[in-house]
Amino acid sequence: MERPATYTATATIDERGILTGWSDGARRLLGYDSPAVVGRPAAALLATDAAGARRTLAGRSRWHGTVPLRHQDGRRLELDVLAHRRTSPAGRTDWLVVSPVTARPQPPRGDPLEEWTFLQSPFPLAVFDPDLRLLRANRRLEHALALPEAAMRGLRLTHIVPGAASEEAERSMRAALESGRPQEAQGRLGPDFGRTAVLTPLKDADGRVRAVCLSVSRPAPDADGPSPADRTGPRAASAADQVLAAQELGKVTVPRLADVMAVDLLDRPRSGGSGAGGPQPGQVVLRRAALRAVPDGTGTTRGTCVGEAVVCPAGSPPARCLATARPLLYDTAEPGIAEWAALDPCAGWLRASGTRSLLAVPLVGAGGTLGVALFGRTRRRERFGPEDVRLAEEFTAKAAACIEQARAEAPAPDTAPLRHGLLPHPLPDQAALEITTRCLPAAGGTGPGGEWFDVIPLSGARVALVAGDAAGRGIRASATVGRLRTAVRTLADVDLPADELLAHLDDLVLRLAADESSADPATETAGGIGTTCLYAVYDPVSRRCAAARAGHPAPAVVTPDGAVRVLDVPAGPPLGLGGPPFEAVETELPEGSLLALCANGPSEPDGRAVGRALDGVYGAPDRPAPSLDSVCDRVLTGLAGPRPDDHVSLLLARTRALPEDRVACWELEHEPTVVSLARRYVEEQLSAWDLQEAAFTTELIVSELVTNAIRYGRPPVRLRLLRPGAGLICEVYDASGSTPHMRRARIFDEGGRGLLLVAQLAERWGTRHERTGKTVWAEQTPAAL
Repeated sequence: MERPATYTATATIDERGILTGWSDGARRLLGYDSPAVVGRPAAALLATDAAGARRTLAGRSRWHGTVPLRHQDGRRLELDVLAHRRTSPAGRTDWLVVSPVTARPQPPRGDPLEEWTFLQSPFPLAVFDPDLRLLRANRRLEHALALPEAAMRGLRLTHIVPGAASEEAERSMRAALESGRPQEAQGRLGPDFGRTAVLTPLKDADGRVRAVCLSVSRPAPDADGPSPADRTGPRAASAADQVLAAQELGKVTVPRLADVMAVDLLDRPRSGGSGAGGPQPGQVVLRRAALRAVPDGTGTTRGTCVGEAVVCPAGSPPARCLATARPLLYDTAEPGIAEWAALDPCAGWLRASGTRSLLAVPLVGAGGTLGVALFGRTRRRERFGPEDVRLAEEFTAKAAACIEQARAEAPAPDTAPLRHGLLPHPLPDQAALEITTRCLPAAGGTGPGGEWFDVIPLSGARVALVAGDAAGRGIRASATVGRLRTAVRTLADVDLPADELLAHLDDLVLRLAADESSADPATETAGGIGTTCLYAVYDPVSRRCAAARAGHPAPAVVTPDGAVRVLDVPAGPPLGLGGPPFEAVETELPEGSLLALCANGPSEPDGRAVGRALDGVYGAPDRPAPSLDSVCDRVLTGLAGPRPDDHVSLLLARTRALPEDRVACWELEHEPTVVSLARRYVEEQLSAWDLQEAAFTTELIVSELVTNAIRYGRPPVRLRLLRPGAGLICEVYDASGSTPHMRRARIFDEGGRGLLLVAQLAERWGTRHERTGKTVWAEQTPAAL
C-alpha cells in the first residue's frame, strides 16, 4: 500500500497582512505557485470574512484552529493551522503559519500502565517519527505549550516552537535516529521548560529505531512561585472516577436537558469570580472529560476528544464562565460566538451538531471552581430558558460534588519539608526572648496550609516576631508564604515601625496580585490577597512591645503572676485589600512575661481562643512546669481539641530584660568639642565592663558616628552603649531624619571616609528611623572584642 502523502505547508505573512513566503507544501495543498500569491493579501485565500480573522489574531502571539481556505480550483478546504507571531533581531514582525498535510496515523498504545506513565509524567514528553513529525505529546507538554496534542500532531518541533532551541533539538533528534544512542540538546524551548532536552531513540524488538522521544527537564524553582511540575494535574488514582462523574452528568442531561454536552475540567480547582464585576477572562487550559450527544447526533466528536487538552481563548464562553463563576447563555448566531465556534477546534462539536443555543455552567465545589459544563440545543428544540438554567445548575452541582470527592481521595504530595522550611528552624541567636514553636497537623491529613512564623533579630538587641497565614492551601499557599516571608525580612532589615511595615507589605501584595492577573488572568490565586499577618517588636532595654496586625489574631500575654490577657491591638484588614491604615500599639511587659502567637488554627480574629487556652493552663490546679516546652505542649492541646480539622501552629516567647548595668547612655552637647568627651565616656565604660582591649576600635566607631551627628544632624544627640551578650552595640541618636550614606572619597577630599571606616571595623551597621529623628548603630561581635 502506498504511504499517504506527508508534508507541511508553511507561509509567512507580514504585519500588513501581505504574503511574504510560500512553501512547496503550500503549493501542493492549495494549488497556487509562489509567484501567484507572494506579495498579495493573505485574506484573498480565505473562504470566510477576513475581518473576523483579524479580530481573532489581534493582540495574540500564537493561535491555532481551523481556517476555511479557497483552493485554486475553487474548492473550500477547512485546514488545521498553527500561527506564530515572530519578531526578528531588527524589530520586524511577521506571522509564520504552518499546517500539516498527513494521514496522522496514531501510534499503537501500550498497556494501561504504560499509557498512564506517559500521559501523567511530571516531565514534558513527546514522541516524533523518523521524519521528525510529532506523534504523541503528554499532558505536561500540552500544558507547558498551551497546545493540545491534536494541534501539534504531524508538525516538526521547529514549527511547534520556532527558535534556535528547537533547531538544536531537531539536530540532536536526527543524531539519535542515525546513531541509535541518546543525545542531549541545550536551550530553553519556553519559560515552562528546563535548559536540557534529552532525545532517546525508541527501538523495536529487533533493535531498529522507529521513533525518538523528547523529554525536557523541569525548570529550577525560584522565589516567584513553584515550578510547573508543582502544578501537576489530578492523580491517576482519581482521574478515572472524575471522568466517570463527568460522563454520568452527560447521561442524565442528554437528551433530557440538551441535545449535546461537553465537560471540561481544570487540572486544579481555583477560586471563582464575583459576577459581572469579576476578573476578566483569559486563556485557560482544561481537559475534556465528557462529550455526549443524542443517539442520532452526528459528528459530535469532531475536534477535541475525551482526554485531550482544551485551550480556551480569552473571551470564549468557557473562559468567561470560569472567570465569572456563574451560568451564561449564548446564541451561536452572535458574531463573537460564531467566530469562536467557527475557528476554535475545541468547539468542533458545536459546528458538527448544529447547536444554536449554548448554556455554560461552572462546576463549583467546596474548594473552588473545578471546570465547566457546556450544553447545546439544536434547532429541533426551544432555546434554553430560566428553568433550564436552574435544572442545569442542580445537575452540575451534584456532578461537582462527585468530582471533588474523587480528587480528595487522591494522595497529596509530600510537602512536609516545605512546611518545615516555613518555620524558624533553627531559631536565631538573640538575647531578648526565649522561644519555642509547635505545629500540629490536621487530623484529616489535609495538605499544608499557609501559616508561618519568623523570628528576626533587629538592631539595639530588639527582636521581631512574625506570625501569618496565607489564603488557600497546598503548595501554592506555601509559595506565597515564601515570598511574603522574604519581603517581611527585607522590610524588617530597614527597621520600619510595625504599622509602616504592614503598610508596605500590603502594597506589595496588591502589586503581586496585579502582576499575576496581568500575566495569567486564569491563575488560581491572587498573589496572597486575604493573607493575615502579625508583626511585633520587643525591646529588652525598655521592656516594651510594639505590635500591629493585618487581620490576624492578636497575641496573648501571661504576666509572671499568671494573669492572662489579650493585647488590645487594633485589627487592621487582611493584606491586599487596601483598607484603612494599620495602627501599632505599645505595651510594657514585665521581665518573664509570656507572649503567645497563633499562626493558624482557631478562626477567632481577636485572639480570644489563645487567651482561653492559656487561661485553662494557668488556671488549672496542676500548673505547668516552668519549662517553655511543657507550657507550649499544654497550650497546643487546649487549642487543638481531640481532633483538629486544621493545622494548629503556636509560638511562645518568654521575655528577658537587659540589666541596667549592661546599658550606658549619655546626652551630648551639639558642638564639635564633645567628640573627645564621648571617647572618654566610652573608654571609662569599657573599662568597667572589662573590655579594655576593644577600647581603641570602639572609640574610632563612636568618634565617627558622633561627628556625623553633630555635623549633619540636629540636637539632641545621645550616645548609648549596649552589652546584650558577649557582643557590643554602639548607638548615636540625633533629631534629624536624614539617612547617612556611605560613599567613596576621592584622593584630595578631607572627609567622606567615616562610614567606610565604621563598616570596616564593625560586624554590622545601619540606621533606625524613629517617629522623630534617627539612630545610627554599629555592632561588634565577641570575636572582635
